[in-house]
Amino acid sequence: MIALTANPAFESLSHEAQIRAAVLKCFCDSSLEPWSRFDRLSSNDWQRLLHWLDVSGLALSFLDRILELQLRHRLPPAIVARLEQNLRDNTERTLDMIAESTAIQIEFQRASFSYAVLKGFSFCPIAVPRPELRSQLDLDFLIAEKDAPEARRILESRGYQLHAVSGRSWEFKTPYTHKGTLADLYKALPFHCVELHLETGSEARNSLLERVERRDFNGITTPVLPAADLFFGQGMHLFKHVCSEFSRTAHLLEFWRHVVARRDDPAFWQKVKTIAEASPRAALGLGVVTLLTTRTMSDFAPDAFTCWTVDRMPAAVRLWVELYGYRSVLGDFPGSKIYLLLQRELEIAGIGPKRSAREVLLPLKLPPPIAIAPEDESLLERFRRYRGQFKFVFFRLSFHSVEGLRYLRERMRWRRKLSELQRQSAHPHRGASSLPLELAGTARCETKE
Repeated sequence: MIALTANPAFESLSHEAQIRAAVLKCFCDSSLEPWSRFDRLSSNDWQRLLHWLDVSGLALSFLDRILELQLRHRLPPAIVARLEQNLRDNTERTLDMIAESTAIQIEFQRASFSYAVLKGFSFCPIAVPRPELRSQLDLDFLIAEKDAPEARRILESRGYQLHAVSGRSWEFKTPYTHKGTLADLYKALPFHCVELHLETGSEARNSLLERVERRDFNGITTPVLPAADLFFGQGMHLFKHVCSEFSRTAHLLEFWRHVVARRDDPAFWQKVKTIAEASPRAALGLGVVTLLTTRTMSDFAPDAFTCWTVDRMPAAVRLWVELYGYRSVLGDFPGSKIYLLLQRELEIAGIGPKRSAREVLLPLKLPPPIAIAPEDESLLERFRRYRGQFKFVFFRLSFHSVEGLRYLRERMRWRRKLSELQRQSAHPHRGASSLPLELAGTARCETKE
C-alpha cells in the first residue's frame, strides 16, 4: 500500500474546521492529545460545534466516546448535559423506530415475500455499537420488484403515502407537518419515513434476497445482508453521498469502525473483492471513501483491501481527495458543489453521473414537498406547511446561487492543479517513487501479489 503521509491541506483549514477534525481524531486516537483542542473553546465555538455535531450525525457517538474515556470533566457541564438529553430523547425515538420496523416486518412476513433490512439497525453492533447512538432518519427495506405492490398496500394500511419514486427506490411518508428544526432531530415524533429498494428480476442470478442471513432482533427473526454484502453496500452508499452536495460525517465514522473490526480477516476482504468485481464503479468508489477516511481519521485499512482500491485510483481522483477531502467531510449543511470537480474525473474514469454538471448548477425543477398534508389539516396547519415549503424553496435557491459561484471560482484553481499534476507525470524523476500516483500504486500492488 502507498504510504499515506499527513495531508498538508489540514494546515489550511479554518479554526472551526480544525476543531471538527479534532472530533474525528478523538475516535481513532486513544491519547488525550486531540482533546486538548477543546480546552480553549469559547462559548460561541461550542455552539457552532454542537450545531455541526447535530447535522453531521456525530453528537451521540461523541458523547459515548467522552463517557468511554471518562473525560466528561474536560467539557463544560452544560455541553455534556445537552448531549445527555439528546441521548435520552434519541433512545426513546430509536425504540419507537424499532417498534415500527418490527410491526412492518411482521406484516411482510405474513405476506410471505422475501425482504431484507438495509442499513440502519443492520449495522449494529459492528459499525454502530448501539442503535440509539445513530441519528437514523428512516427505515430501509430491500424487496423483490414483484412484491412491491403488496408492500405498498401494507404501508398504506399503516398510514403511509407514496411520496417519491427515484429509480428503483420508493419513498413513503406518514402525513405530518413538522417544523423541520434541529430541536426535533432526536425526539420521537408522530412521523415515519420508509424507503423500499426494489430488486429486479434481471438481478436474480446474483440475488441478495437469496443470500440473506437471519438475526434475532427485538423479538423477531430479521433478515439482513451477508457480512461482505453489508459492508459493500455501506461503502458504496458512502461513496454516493461523497458524490453529492452534503455527506453526513457519521457515515465515515461507521465505515471506519466496520473496516477496523474486519481488518484482520483476509477471507472477508476476498469476499468483498469478489462482490466488487461485478460492478465497474465499485473498486474506485471504495478507494475514494477509504482514502478520504484515511486522510481525515487514520491509516486504518488493511493492504488486502487498499491494494485493489486506494492504490489503483486515477491520479486526478486522488488529487481531489487530497485537496477537497477535508472540506467534504467537515463541511456544514447544506454542503457545496465542489463534488462536481470529482464527478468530472469519475466520468473520465468511466463512471458516468446521474445528472450533468449543468443540471446540478442550474436546476429547472422546484424541490419536492417536504411534508405530506394530513386529511384533517386545518387552515392554520396548511398555512404553516406552505410557509415551510416557501422557506425551503428560498433556501435551496440561495444555496444554488452562492455555491454555484463558488464552484466556478474553484474550478479555475482545480484546472491549475490538474495542469501541475500532468506536467509532473510527463516529466517524472527516476525511481518508482516518482511514478504518476496511479501507476505507482499499481506497481506496488502487483509487486506484492
